[in-house]
Amino acid sequence: MLTVFEKAIGNPPVELGLPSIGSEGKKNRAEILETFRSLFPESTLYSLSNGNFMALSREGSPMHPRCMVVLDDIFCIFIGTLDNMSELRRYYGLSRQATEAMVVVEAYKVLRDRAPYPPDQVIRDLQGKFAFFLFDAKTRTLFAARDREGRVEFNWGMAGDDSLVCSDDPKIMQIACGNSRAPFPPGCMFMNGCGLTSFDHPLHKVRAIAQEDDDGRISEVFFQVDLLTRLPSIPRTGSATNWADTTFIQGEYKQI
Repeated sequence: MLTVFEKAIGNPPVELGLPSIGSEGKKNRAEILETFRSLFPESTLYSLSNGNFMALSREGSPMHPRCMVVLDDIFCIFIGTLDNMSELRRYYGLSRQATEAMVVVEAYKVLRDRAPYPPDQVIRDLQGKFAFFLFDAKTRTLFAARDREGRVEFNWGMAGDDSLVCSDDPKIMQIACGNSRAPFPPGCMFMNGCGLTSFDHPLHKVRAIAQEDDDGRISEVFFQVDLLTRLPSIPRTGSATNWADTTFIQGEYKQI
């Protein structure tokens, strides 16, 4: 799976671009697409406006099935399995042939069309091992999430043109983003209009933690829920105001 969206749509957290070591050769959207096509010529590709795209290769772990669907101008890639598919199909009025990607699209429509409806409540109902990425072409909304245990590989990063890049392939992420990448935090969801939040702990901040080398240069960034800091209410919509201050750590990682 590979999704690449320009900064104006992707709205990636600025913390992804902090690493200054190993990020010199980051690529732009066109270069990333060319690389992906050369590595996975048999992949399914949806080219969107302004060079944005979503792609799904046929290669992948047999333990983590993958599917892609396009419904009502909503594109969704899903990797993994949901343990409560029968229950979810009944709840959303879907047939027994409905895939996990179709369920996610229906869940997203609930959030979009039946507001106010807490996004964390919808994602919390998904039980299993999964990662998904959804794009609503009509509203230009991005929506991504990863299961609580992080059992499906899922990473995000910032390309050379500040585009948001998401993939389950570490090799592609290294080529596209250098060190300006991080594992997508387990138990979290991202919407480009709201930022990164935890669906298990929606009233706690998701904090970016940076590791510095001996010379004080940032070499890596990762994200985790700060259970010691409670938000006063549901996170505000917007840009930088939704992101916690970055914690800088020199040497080994320190858990908060």
